[in-house]
Parts: sequence; C-alpha cells; structure tokens
Amino acid sequence: MKFSLIICTYMRPKPLFQLLQSVKEQTIYPDEILIVDGSLNQQTQTILKDNQFKNLVYFLVSDQERGLTKQRNFGITKLNSNSEIICFLDDDTVLEVDYFEKLLLTYKIHPDALAVGGYIINETEWKKVDKEYKASKNEFYFDGWKRKESSRFVLRKKLGLDSDCPPGFSSLYSHGRSVGFLPPSGEIYPVEQLMGGVSSFKKTVFESFQFSTYFEGYGLYEDADFCLRVSKKGKLYLNTSAQLYHYHDASGRPNQYHYGRMVVRNGWYVWRVKNPKPVGKDQFKWYAITILLTLIRFSNTVTTSKRKQAFTEALGRTVGLWSLLFDKPREK
Repeated sequence: MKFSLIICTYMRPKPLFQLLQSVKEQTIYPDEILIVDGSLNQQTQTILKDNQFKNLVYFLVSDQERGLTKQRNFGITKLNSNSEIICFLDDDTVLEVDYFEKLLLTYKIHPDALAVGGYIINETEWKKVDKEYKASKNEFYFDGWKRKESSRFVLRKKLGLDSDCPPGFSSLYSHGRSVGFLPPSGEIYPVEQLMGGVSSFKKTVFESFQFSTYFEGYGLYEDADFCLRVSKKGKLYLNTSAQLYHYHDASGRPNQYHYGRMVVRNGWYVWRVKNPKPVGKDQFKWYAITILLTLIRFSNTVTTSKRKQAFTEALGRTVGLWSLLFDKPREK
C-alpha cells in the first residue's frame, strides 16, 4: 500500500524533529511526508533545512490556513494522487519501529476498514488478569486487563452516570470512554472514535469528508467529530499492536481558561453529531456529567498543587456551560 503521512505542527520544532527521527527508523517508510506548519517563526523550517528526511515536503501556511483542522484540510489537498492510506500524527509523538507496518496490516486483515488508529503506550499502566476477574469500584476491567480507575469515573459510577458503551464508542449522552481505555492486548478492536493525532484513513474517505472548521486553533475534539461522521459510513478499528508514545508537549497549547471553555462547547458540539435530537434522559445525563466534571475541577484547587490551572480551567468550563443558554455551537 502506498501511504502518506501528514504532520500538522505549531511552534514545536524539537518534538517534531524527534518524531521524524522515529519515522526514519520505521520498517516501512512513508511514500511522502507532508509537514504543514502554522508556526509564527522560522525555527521549524530551519531545523528541517538542517536535517534532511526522505520524501518530505514542507509547507508554511498563511494566517487564514492556520489551525489544526484547517492545516489538515490543506495537507489533504497536497497529497500525491497515488496514495491509498493517509496517516496523521501529532507532532509530539514518537513511534515504535514497526508502527506503520502494524497499522497498514490492519487494512489487510479488515479490508472493510475506512480508518485505523494506533495505540499510545506511555499514558496508562495496565495489568493482565484472569478473564473471570471481578474489578473493584476503583478499577476498570476490559478483555482480561485492568487499570486504576480515575476518581471522576469512580464518582460517576456511584451516581449512575458512567458510560454505557465499550471504550471507543460514544453513548447517546456522550462523555464515553476513549480508546485510551482499551488495553495493550495486541488485539484489533472495532471503534467509532480514534485519536486524531494517531490515526489513518483510506484516501477515499476524503472524497466525502473533510475536517470541520468549527474547531479553531488547537481543535479540541475535532477527531471525535470527524470519526463519528465517518463511522456512519463504514468501519473504524484500533490496532493495539501499532504502538507509539505521546509526550503532550506544553508548547502551542491554549491557556487553561480557553481549554476549559472548549471542553464544554466542543463537547456539546460533538455530542450533537452523535445524537442530534437527544431525549430528555440523554440531555439530563450530558448536563449532569458536565456540571459534575466542572465541580471536580473546582475541587482540584484544594486537592492538587496546580491550583491556579485547576481554577482557571473550571472557570472556563463554567462560562462555556452558561454560554450554551444563548449561543449554542454551530457548524461554520
């Protein structure tokens, strides 16, 4: 399979260079690498000039094309016509040596796949257990593996607000468990959502879909929106043997207030992509969970050392929630 790699970057020259070094070591190398740079300086361009990578093409976008979804759409227009699979990677990831090999193999195992995601291995500690293992209230169990349950999910369980779907699927009241709740089993799992920064799609997908420009700048949840729309047309999978590391570089991220506001407003938008006309029960649960998570962030001002960040994010969530009363998100 001929495949292309699109990396959208913003003010992260060193993490991008580390990623490209891991791409260079791959057992299967991309037929083209498109770097779509929205940076406000020349540092990324300079580091790529000083370090050559095979099949790499660099684009510095204008102000009008800056932002994650806009940069992805820009990259798609520059693809080689022969590419069959289009891969996307966040600029602060680092790949295991066989990442692309395992990712592309998934399309052969599941020829019905429209999209395949990779698996991040450095964010959660899992432990393999017996298939009949009974998890405690402080644990999450799936497919013979367990992990520590976060306090917010423990509380949601007690209040009857836990997700009623397996990881990678969104319930009718949203707030589901991401693909991060799938274990490192080496298995391939069907999903309806992927993490955009570790994803791939058949090129034919982009004949019908593009990334929504509703998601400006940082683009929080843009991947959920795109994948939910694609999943209505065909199958998506996550291959837990296609592994990589995600280091969540702080540069290029919004401040905590804007992040908190985006969590609520973008979350509402994605919820309505999944469930355009929610019944009263689903509406109640979405708002109840959103309020609960906001209160938890307020409580973090006394339970964590990062008090200012917790307070400003909680404030942003609160403002975002109130804004839904008079200014609901709409596609642009």
